[in-house]
Amino acid sequence: MPTYIALLNWTDQGIRGYKDTAKRAEAFAAATQGLGADLLNIYWTVGPYDLVAVVEAPDDEAAAAAFLQLGGAGNVRSTTLRAFNREEMGRIIAKTAG
Repeated sequence: MPTYIALLNWTDQGIRGYKDTAKRAEAFAAATQGLGADLLNIYWTVGPYDLVAVVEAPDDEAAAAAFLQLGGAGNVRSTTLRAFNREEMGRIIAKTAG
């Protein structure tokens, strides 16, 4: 399944409710499963981003739906990246060897 990495920053609402962040992460994990996706991990970070989420989804549409639901709750803003594992990158490189 494709992998997506979301770089997340708390909104004003999100930081005010920081004590509930672990519960919100559990709710996000449940919501992703409802879309056929899977929250592989979430990390709380120090630096320019407050959290990093790693999600597998069957396609871009499912990933977009998951991150729209997440953002729609109003606690975070996200920057989402499509990530490629070693095998996927090998196939991509093989396509360049025309």
